[in-house]
Amino acid sequence: MVIPIYQIDAFSDQVFKGNPAAVCILNYWLTDSLMQNIAAENNLAETAFIVDDKNGFHIRWFTPTVEVDLCGHATLAAAHVLFRHLNFQGFAIEFQSRSGVLIVTSIENQLTLDFPIDIIKPVTNFEELTIAMGQTPKLLFRGKSDYLLVYKSQKDIENLQPDFRLLKLIKARGIIVTAPGNEVDFVSRFFAPQSGIDEDPVTGSAHTTLAAYWAQYLKKDYLIANQLSGRGGQLICKLNGSRVKITGSCSTFMIGEVFLPDSK
Repeated sequence: MVIPIYQIDAFSDQVFKGNPAAVCILNYWLTDSLMQNIAAENNLAETAFIVDDKNGFHIRWFTPTVEVDLCGHATLAAAHVLFRHLNFQGFAIEFQSRSGVLIVTSIENQLTLDFPIDIIKPVTNFEELTIAMGQTPKLLFRGKSDYLLVYKSQKDIENLQPDFRLLKLIKARGIIVTAPGNEVDFVSRFFAPQSGIDEDPVTGSAHTTLAAYWAQYLKKDYLIANQLSGRGGQLICKLNGSRVKITGSCSTFMIGEVFLPDSK
């Protein structure tokens, strides 16, 4: 069995920046264990698998260690492959997923995710996360999958050196940290040792949580954000009711093939 595979740098208009994701195009679903092994072999933050059947496109996402319910950058990468390399004809792609229908639109060189906005609730017990992060946040929230820690300044976010051994014990998909940006509306970082990723370069799905907080705090529904990882990435978030549109670019780094035994 030969599976086409693409490696895409998402949320960047040039290679070697943004967040790399692998995209595998399947004729049918492989076993969960086989897809997990492929993701582990790729050793990227996320591998997206796409199946196109009579009901449309279906997408699933795997880190090197677990399957996740939602991944923004790998969805953006998957849409980039369909639009740019597989000649999808149309303005919008709909993906069926574990998080419902996800829509990606294309205008010129920009792709826009349409995701459900997260619902966040304040949390008052900071102690466990404060110890793991090494610095006390100003505010703490819990979303559907992640914790959101709000700090005072961009410098605070840049200087954080979390204890990943302790963070791995926190019961969540990951930990988002954020603060007002010096040149943008807000900045963030995302840590997910629980999911096999100490620090994710650019995390589209985390911006469903970030947009929920910053839109309310800044009283605006159009937000420009930077994720302050080593590779870095910029995202534009626009709230639309209970949805958030997250816009960015993608760059193709590699196209290849995966060779597997001829069995499901």
